[in-house]
Amino acid sequence: MDHLAHFRKETTAFAAAARSAGAALVRTCPGWAVADLVRHLGGVHRHVAHLIANRLTEPPASPGPAVLALPADTTGWPRPGHTPTTGPLPDSLVTWFAEGAAALAGQFASAGPGTRVWTWSQDQSVGFWLRMQAIEAAVHRWDAEDAAAPATARPVDGSLAADAIGQTFEVMAPLRRAMAQAPPGTGETYAFRRGDGPGTWTVRFDGDDVRLTEGPADVELSGTASDLMLWLWQRVSADRLAVRGDRALLERYFTLVPPL
Repeated sequence: MDHLAHFRKETTAFAAAARSAGAALVRTCPGWAVADLVRHLGGVHRHVAHLIANRLTEPPASPGPAVLALPADTTGWPRPGHTPTTGPLPDSLVTWFAEGAAALAGQFASAGPGTRVWTWSQDQSVGFWLRMQAIEAAVHRWDAEDAAAPATARPVDGSLAADAIGQTFEVMAPLRRAMAQAPPGTGETYAFRRGDGPGTWTVRFDGDDVRLTEGPADVELSGTASDLMLWLWQRVSADRLAVRGDRALLERYFTLVPPL
């Protein structure tokens, strides 16, 4: 999969959606307005670009002004501890975001996916960051489009969404469980069946273990790859999906895999 092409496409669409949404609140990120979402994703991009450019292999310090490359005038920009930022969306903030996304895309292209850098995962590579940031850009592009025109956000590309479903169980679910000290699994098994292409993912929770497996599941959710991905990221409700089996386990899933 060409994660770099997806990253470029989604970050371009994110910037356009942010400009369209302006000062709107982000329904799917409670407590944030669009400016806060732009500042968040732009900061992540600058931090990751710094990691790759300097080939850092140890956990870095929080990014300072030099890493973030903030402009001299940040009037109207988000301030820590003062969300949501409900004033007009500063044009300079979106420009800063777009420049940072382009710089990170350049780092991805020049470094190559196998280059070793620090990540918060067992996979210590640029490829990890490229996959993660393509997925995160797609999720937040959806957030921004939903903020601009509620419930009309475009679906995530099917191939990227399918990749994100697997990444959820390989990477995100174990992280989220560890960060929240989630309760141990007791053998709950969920199946996710893609209806717009090939792909079925069956995941089982045993103790602290999150394991992709095969065989029957306690509950099965089916829908487009985009809707399955967005449900796993808590962007859409299960009403968008067909559900078979023990529906009581739907709420249990987000106890086993708490939001970040």
